[in-house]
Order: sequence, then C-alpha cells, then structure tokens
Amino acid sequence: QLVESGGGLVQAGGSLRLSCAASGRTLNSYAMAWFRQAPGKECEFVASISWNGGSTDYADSVKGRFTISRDNAKNTVNLQMNSLKPEDTAVYYCAARTSTYRGTYSRASEYTYWGQGTQVTVSS
Repeated sequence: QLVESGGGLVQAGGSLRLSCAASGRTLNSYAMAWFRQAPGKECEFVASISWNGGSTDYADSVKGRFTISRDNAKNTVNLQMNSLKPEDTAVYYCAARTSTYRGTYSRASEYTYWGQGTQVTVSS
C-alpha cells in the first residue's frame, strides 16, 4: 500500500514537499513516479525515479521546479515542489512498479501500485 502526504494549500511561488510511504513492502526494488490529475483533465506524468535513484525524469512543465528523490532506508519517495503555479493544482498520486531497469518509466500504464492521492492547491 502506498500512502501520500504533504499536500495542502499554498500561494503561487510557494513550496510543498510530498512524501510517499509504503507499508507491507520495501521500495528498494521498485521504480517510482508521481502523477497528477486536475479536474476535467487526464492523468499527467510529473516525475519518475529508478529503483536505485540513479535516474530521474521530469515533465517539461515541472523541470527546474520539482525534484524527486528516494530514501530506501526510510522506504519513502519524495517530491519537492518549488515555485508553485496555479496550474500545478491537482491531486498528486504516487505510483510504483517492480524494476531492475536502471532507467525510469513515464506512462501511467507501466505502474502497478497506486496511492490514494493528495490534494495540492496553488492559489494565485
């Protein structure tokens, strides 16, 4: 089970740090990612990280503002979001899949496990 936390309401230009924790499994053999879905829009890739943290990937819309990281010892994956914009408003989901591949995955269909999501609202 994946559980997201850290969402909330923030003003434009502010920061939030999302965390994804796993229960019942260790994440050190899983590739991880964050996706988001705004009202009336499709699920959108945000960022991904390989099982060992050696590779990361970001959507163009968040490059330079968001940073994905993982702490396998703590069994968590984090998304540091800086310089937030109103268009970042969405429900953010953590996703996982087993992987021995050194790269990352950016399609929602490639992930097996999903959290329930955490709401991020950025006011203008």
